[in-house]
Amino acid sequence: MLMSLTALPLWLSFLLLVVLPTAIAMAGPVVVRRFIRLDRLRTNNEVAGFKFATVGVIYAVLLAFVIVVVWEKFNAAENDVARQAAASATIFRLADGLNAERGAALRGAMSAYLKTSITKEWAAMERGTGDPEVIRALSGVYTVVLSSRAADGSNAFLVAEILRQLDSISATHRSLLVSADGNVPGILWFVLISGAIITVVYTFFFGTPNLRAQSLMTGALSVLVFSGLLTAVVIDHPFAGSVRVTPEPLVHVLEDFGGTPGR
Repeated sequence: MLMSLTALPLWLSFLLLVVLPTAIAMAGPVVVRRFIRLDRLRTNNEVAGFKFATVGVIYAVLLAFVIVVVWEKFNAAENDVARQAAASATIFRLADGLNAERGAALRGAMSAYLKTSITKEWAAMERGTGDPEVIRALSGVYTVVLSSRAADGSNAFLVAEILRQLDSISATHRSLLVSADGNVPGILWFVLISGAIITVVYTFFFGTPNLRAQSLMTGALSVLVFSGLLTAVVIDHPFAGSVRVTPEPLVHVLEDFGGTPGR
């Protein structure tokens, strides 16, 4: 369900996860007041206030922790794409140090890998998975480099550096695949959602003479809580939705070295 919210346009996710719950939350005090008299609610204000402060602080800390974690993972995914692009550009340049045939083979294999990654794997990662064709394309690059190492011992240092850059691409590729399926465990989403509901519903049972003011305060709290929850949902899957990591750095490398992104 949360993955479905991520795939929606941001305005629609905001409507479903912030506006709709806030409208329900603002109606809550009105409904409660119909069944419980004001004088009975007011007797709980002092004790309930201390308890609500505890509940609010615990939930705020938990929500802030999750937002920080998913933002760090989102930022790490962006950095991994940038590192992969930098390593790819370096390999293209180092290919000029090989003989013409093997240099052309390496550039062709790298172009095939980048094109496959841009056109196929990003679509797969948007669904939380990877594409096996990208693995085969990356293995093809390793095959070219290793064959160059076996055939030409005079370029051992150059080939070793190419392999080091290729290992960096492989590591960042694996890291991106791990991030694609989300970073927050299901049990934590359950705690966050149930905690948001408990925190907002708690305010229904305070008693203030001005019912309109109480509804507005409940609405303000609901907007704050569910906006934080929306932030965590939107950036938890870094390759899906309106706010996502794009393959633009890889596209630029492919364009700079004479290829086309294939889309």
